[in-house]
Amino acid sequence: MKYLVLFWISFVSVSNAQEKYWTRSGILIFEASMPAFEDVRASNENVTAILNTEDGTFAVLALVKGFRFKNALMEEHFNESYIESNLYPKAIFKGKLLDFNLQELNKTYTLSGTLELHGQTNTVSIKMKINQEKQILNCKGIFTVNAADYNIEIPKIVRNKVNDKVTIDIEFQLMKKSD
Repeated sequence: MKYLVLFWISFVSVSNAQEKYWTRSGILIFEASMPAFEDVRASNENVTAILNTEDGTFAVLALVKGFRFKNALMEEHFNESYIESNLYPKAIFKGKLLDFNLQELNKTYTLSGTLELHGQTNTVSIKMKINQEKQILNCKGIFTVNAADYNIEIPKIVRNKVNDKVTIDIEFQLMKKSD
């Protein structure tokens, strides 16, 4: 919880006059499956995301232990051996929607920024489809990262069953933050 508060304070410290949209129930789904083997797939449905519509600044916070797998043993291995969630409890994205304009929705933007995971920070670029339904901004995107880029080692015994290229789907329904 303290990470969420610090994250929120650091993002909101900009001018209060700016419009912000946010959620605490965003969805991240990652998949690192290999053909002909058991699915290596997990989802986290308690992700915090904040968009500043004045400048397109976008931030996301996911607690790593929030990812749920179909297989409990796989979840345990993910937290203890791969991602080491006790040492690296959160994943943080900070970036900006390029050329974002709140008046031009129902289109795809490029979300460019950095992803901090497992003690490593790398630049990522995400194609983000944003449309508006009533007062909600629906944001959907997909991108790929390499586990090795985040110093996540896949043990030799399962290397042919777990893909180093991890596909990440994101989905946020952002609501206007009331003052």
